[in-house]
Amino acid sequence: MPAASAETGQQSYDIAPQDLADALRQYSELSGRDVIANSDVVARKKSARVSGTFNADAALAQLLAGTELVAESVDGTLVIREGKGDRFAESSANRGTAQSDDAQIIVTGTRIRGAGPVGSPVTIVDRDALDRSGRTTLADYLQTIPQNFSGGPSEATFGATARGNANTNLNFGSGINLRGLGSASTLTLFDGVRPAMGGAWGAFTDLSLIPSSAIDRIEILTDGASAIYGSDAVAGVVNLRFRNRFEGAETRMRAGTADGDFSEMQIAQLLGKKWNSGHLVLAAEYYSRGNLPATKRRFTSEDLRPVGGPDLRSNFANPGTILAANGRVFAIPPGQDGRGLTAADLIEGSFNRADAQRLVDILPRQRSLSFYASAEQEIGAITLFARGLYADRRYRVNQRRFGPVPVTVTSANPYYVDPIGTGQPITVFYDPSADFGPEGARGRARALNLSGGARANVGDWSLEISGGYGLQRERADDINIIHITRRSEALVLSDPATALNVFGDGAVNDPALVGRLRGGLVSRVRSRVWTAALRADGSLFDLPAGTVKLAAGAEIRGERLDYTSVFDLFGNSTTTSRLPGLPGKRTVRALYGELVIPIFDAGTSLPGALQLSLAGRHEDYSDVGSTSNPKLGLRWTPVRGVVVRASYGHSFRAPFFTELVGAANATYQPVYLPDPQSPTGQTLALALLGFRPDLGPEKATSWTAGVDLEPVALPGLRLSATWFDIAYRDRIASASFDIFNFLARRDVYGELVDETPDPAEVAAYFANPNLRNPLGVQASDIEVIADARTFNLSRVTIRGLDFDASYRHSIPNGALTLSLGGSRLFSIDQQVTRSAPAINAVGTLGNPVKLRLRGRLGFEAGPFDGGLSLLHMSGYRNQTATPAEKVKSWTTFDLQLGARIAGAPGGRAFRLALNVNNLFDRDPPYVLFRTATSVLGYDPEQASAVGRTIALQGIVTW
Repeated sequence: MPAASAETGQQSYDIAPQDLADALRQYSELSGRDVIANSDVVARKKSARVSGTFNADAALAQLLAGTELVAESVDGTLVIREGKGDRFAESSANRGTAQSDDAQIIVTGTRIRGAGPVGSPVTIVDRDALDRSGRTTLADYLQTIPQNFSGGPSEATFGATARGNANTNLNFGSGINLRGLGSASTLTLFDGVRPAMGGAWGAFTDLSLIPSSAIDRIEILTDGASAIYGSDAVAGVVNLRFRNRFEGAETRMRAGTADGDFSEMQIAQLLGKKWNSGHLVLAAEYYSRGNLPATKRRFTSEDLRPVGGPDLRSNFANPGTILAANGRVFAIPPGQDGRGLTAADLIEGSFNRADAQRLVDILPRQRSLSFYASAEQEIGAITLFARGLYADRRYRVNQRRFGPVPVTVTSANPYYVDPIGTGQPITVFYDPSADFGPEGARGRARALNLSGGARANVGDWSLEISGGYGLQRERADDINIIHITRRSEALVLSDPATALNVFGDGAVNDPALVGRLRGGLVSRVRSRVWTAALRADGSLFDLPAGTVKLAAGAEIRGERLDYTSVFDLFGNSTTTSRLPGLPGKRTVRALYGELVIPIFDAGTSLPGALQLSLAGRHEDYSDVGSTSNPKLGLRWTPVRGVVVRASYGHSFRAPFFTELVGAANATYQPVYLPDPQSPTGQTLALALLGFRPDLGPEKATSWTAGVDLEPVALPGLRLSATWFDIAYRDRIASASFDIFNFLARRDVYGELVDETPDPAEVAAYFANPNLRNPLGVQASDIEVIADARTFNLSRVTIRGLDFDASYRHSIPNGALTLSLGGSRLFSIDQQVTRSAPAINAVGTLGNPVKLRLRGRLGFEAGPFDGGLSLLHMSGYRNQTATPAEKVKSWTTFDLQLGARIAGAPGGRAFRLALNVNNLFDRDPPYVLFRTATSVLGYDPEQASAVGRTIALQGIVTW
């Protein structure tokens, strides 16, 4: 809502009785004052008529008459809350802090009640915006945020890339990745509490386990915040606020469909009960979505000629192709079962080819059931509170993780065919899916997150003690995988009843034999976190410009992670293994403090008002040492309608448990490296591989500067711009992928090469049991040491500009709205090592694009509302293709139409909405995107393959 100062001059008001939320919007436009209201607090409430000439306070008091709501001024913003007495409460700076929960507002980015984060940019997405977005899940909505990069853990990226920890997302969850710095560098909170983490490494918060219908608002802080929250808050913080103040009942149903029999359904129920001393909220949600086969989209075939790409179909086909001992190839003919096949039947010089994507899903089938509960009870001067979330999600997908491999067949096999008559072993390129079915996976992810505590107010101070516990369990079963040992044995058997036939067309093997040859892989993850916290905040003393406020606290947190895999792929028995470094556990102790200091205000000779925020946090880790992180923020309001702000701070990310394996996972191996400075062209090096034992936290320095404009002369207009700069150093990485260029590119890798190694150090490595010496060299032969281990190695610096513009214009019984926001990245300077030259990676494959935009044109007219939304992604370069490809920009439109029907039987209110996403069904731009086992014709890190979706949603409240 449009904001202005708290001036209370007389003006004319004419606000008709209507839904309170709409009346507050109209009041905000007329008065020029910023108003925040929890959607559940104002739901189903009607405003009183306001007609005549009033000052702003009196107009608001009349508007709220009979609603049992009050307005409190917090740093110039009006916060609507439950309460009794005067409809307009005094400023908290003058009278202290209100006692109800809604007055205990703590916005993401600060620990101080009633104070927004000084200097830092925060985006708040309320319930109304979520409903009108046309998006069903939180993950789907957050993909539309311009500051979010779709790379990292998501349903579409697992199996397609390993970048951004996408390869750890065993259960096809969804994370958030602000600025493209990795999902582990964005901190996600549930009502300010850390949840259990997801994935094999515990690298992200799984948004798919959160019922979107239970969310009241999303607060997105796009600034480093480790001084406030600790580890992971490098790129920013996403705080999910639940509907803890809901009262009444709400039922919602949604059904959607897209081309290719792709469908989704959501059914949710919310109940809320309030009494004089407390309240209770219960929520349940069921969500299901079908799979999306690759055959339903032309850009997900290996034959990309229809979209302007090459034909890259696999050489593994059914029937297959024989590679003879002399290197000649022979295609196996179709229409036969491999029995009685002769050399004369083979087609020399030809390869049978097949599209491996024909049996693959782009997106898995998902089904989830989630429950949420929130309770609060006042007992004298103490308020007890508790919250709990349980979610259970299951998935099923066809996906080729392992893929077929060439098999060797000898003359012992009864189906053996010798194309050249030498009786030597042959190699067959054979796709076993006709017999075994497509490779796939099914799994389950369950999460339990509990929090609770007690708080009390002592004068102007609020004291709170709280605790939380999170548990996430995941299981992933890879199915229809061939057991390597048993397959090798079946290929050399001479009995036709037990030997494997790889020469036929179609399913030609006995199902009993196929069953014996099936193997499997079962992966299990268990992630836990517990927290205990003590916090106090309140006023310290008064200055001429206002009250100095302090928040301080202590926290202790425990983290546990375990990941096990059970292999039935090799040998004669199953094998259980753990990732190195697991099971992992750590304890973190923290102390923090935050001050908000008013430097001057309008009552002085200086222009406007200036606020200063100082924050600091010290954390001590049981496994990686300690770290201290400060933050400074400034907020200056020189004149009405203008805010200038800036922030500076340090942030960090603690290493994953899987990165803290040290020498236990190290390998030392002599290897010859190309060396242009050597007379022989190569140098014998001792390569150090694995992980260094001295890994520490990744660290970042970030600063922002911005301005917010709300012109008094043009009510309803908002303009905002924020410059940001994040210098992320000591990133945990390895240069082992390019070890053979270490000596050829000393300008890049020189710091990783010891040109004059100490003979004693070399001798120690040669005495280590982790030495691998296939060359049989002596320690004295080693000329250099090349350190390709994983450690705090790389750097990245991101600079860019976020901007937002919006305008709201009142019309009879409604309003017209127009908004456009975006993020423009100017550079992503990446350094492989600290001394290497920086390479600007913005607008390249695997990195954020230069420009992302999100806009909307909307209307409200009585009971009707609607909007047309725009999402734009600029073009970029695919540097992995030869020659490099230029990827086109992509723009899509979403349509939303809604109607509200009030006064339905039983006091119910009904809202019906039609949502069409990707209205014109635009395919994503063509990209030659190579995966570990296949190829795609689009970029799953940047775009969606779903296409146009049409959904109908109904919401009933009573």
